[in-house]
Amino acid sequence: MVEASATSRRTRRPPKPLDRTRLNDLALHYVARFATSTGKLRSYLQRKLRERGWEDDGQPDIEALVERFAEKGYVDDEAYARSKANGLLSRGYGARRVEQTLRAAGIEEQLRSDTAPEEAEARQAIVALAKRRRFGPFAASKDDEPVEEAHKRREKQLAAMIRAGHSFEHARRVSEAPSIEDLENWAWDAQD
Repeated sequence: MVEASATSRRTRRPPKPLDRTRLNDLALHYVARFATSTGKLRSYLQRKLRERGWEDDGQPDIEALVERFAEKGYVDDEAYARSKANGLLSRGYGARRVEQTLRAAGIEEQLRSDTAPEEAEARQAIVALAKRRRFGPFAASKDDEPVEEAHKRREKQLAAMIRAGHSFEHARRVSEAPSIEDLENWAWDAQD
């Protein structure tokens, strides 16, 4: 027979309120574990303060802590923005989605505009998305598909590409491309 206490869960004791040392240790652990921006580090520390409270004298100086981490190079907004933008583009996301992600991470407007993809990168990203999702000329040929079904499929593909952050013109170009070769040539023409 199983004891009742053996199956009950252990109750967790509440975490200790933060002081300067614990706040610094939390921040250090966070930046060691995750690639992050100053905005995300600031949000994380504010959330931890709300959850756990503050027991030290005075108010916590989160701004000074985040600034010190940035000066030491533990947090680099420019490197984070470039890495995040390149990762999103390689997965097929468009310029609008890159900008939204960087804004959510607390990246400044000037840095967001500096890392915005150029025309060639945007075209290559939408081709990568089309290839991965089998949109446009990458789709399996359905010669016997009714016109109405083809129209619905095309609209769904357009909507998916626009949700991924691409412009309507690029999405339309992909969905109307006559062949894979034509689409790839269009993507590489922007590099010249």
